[in-house]
Amino acid sequence: MNSLRIDKWLWAARFYKTRSLATDEIGKGRVQINGQDVKPAREVRVGDEITVRQGLVTRVVQVRGLSLQRGPAPVAQMLYAETAESLLTREQAAEQRRLAPEPAQTLVHGRPTKRDRRDLQQAWGTRWSAALDDNTGDR
Repeated sequence: MNSLRIDKWLWAARFYKTRSLATDEIGKGRVQINGQDVKPAREVRVGDEITVRQGLVTRVVQVRGLSLQRGPAPVAQMLYAETAESLLTREQAAEQRRLAPEPAQTLVHGRPTKRDRRDLQQAWGTRWSAALDDNTGDR
């Protein structure tokens, strides 16, 4: 076997859980072979460089082997080798995400607490609307 469809290879190498997920991601342009966008039927060969974008993570791998069946993870990892630049980039991105501030902590005014709601209710008193009361007696 000299070549294999890219969707089958991505499934066998455990980048995606199903072939249909791999096909969808290829169709969205998130997979490239040797820097070119591909279709799911594109043949992949040993030595090709594949770029796979999964969420925020982009991985660049060299194809080391081909397999028609999906095996255990240790066997699947033998089908490819991630490039040093890709590993470095992923580690830097993980470190940046780890050091990034928690988005919820940047909120100054969020949803009011029960105490805040009570204070608002007392401030309103017996007023039934937000409009200013007209005290002229013209009812």
